[in-house]
Amino acid sequence: MPIVPDVKDWTWVLSRPCPECGFDAAATAYEAVPALIRETAVRFAAVLDRPGVRVRPDQSTWSALEYGAHVRDVCRMSDTRLGLMLAGDAEGEPPRFQNWDQDATAEADRYNEQDPARVAEEFAEAAERAARSFESVPPERRGLRGARSDGAEFTVASFARYILHDLVHHVHDVRG
Repeated sequence: MPIVPDVKDWTWVLSRPCPECGFDAAATAYEAVPALIRETAVRFAAVLDRPGVRVRPDQSTWSALEYGAHVRDVCRMSDTRLGLMLAGDAEGEPPRFQNWDQDATAEADRYNEQDPARVAEEFAEAAERAARSFESVPPERRGLRGARSDGAEFTVASFARYILHDLVHHVHDVRG
């Protein structure tokens, strides 16, 4: 059964702590983001090694495997979007990110049918790549901007924290 798409605008997590997972973007130093991204990959590897990883807790919630594939793809997408931001012009219009329908991707890529060990491995690789990309941005370039297709704008610094919240929040979703 397909999951009902999450259509919430989660950009509010940049201005106040998330009441569900406790992540506080404002209290998270940019320099801490890469290590925390790597930590989520380690935590998900343990989750993806549990029995019942394909079982959905209810009809409206992804399985741990689906969340694992999603956070892998979040890291992949973040690396691409960060590259667009860094290639942009600080004075001009921010580059626009291509729309990404995470729910359609989960269905099309059959997240729940993927091999959990392979997803853990791919997530570790994608997380490392994203972490290195964020680490490589010098402080003077962290104000470069990018925009989602819905118009929400980010700086490199706010985008790093936004992505980190997604990862941390889904670690919270699959705790157990």
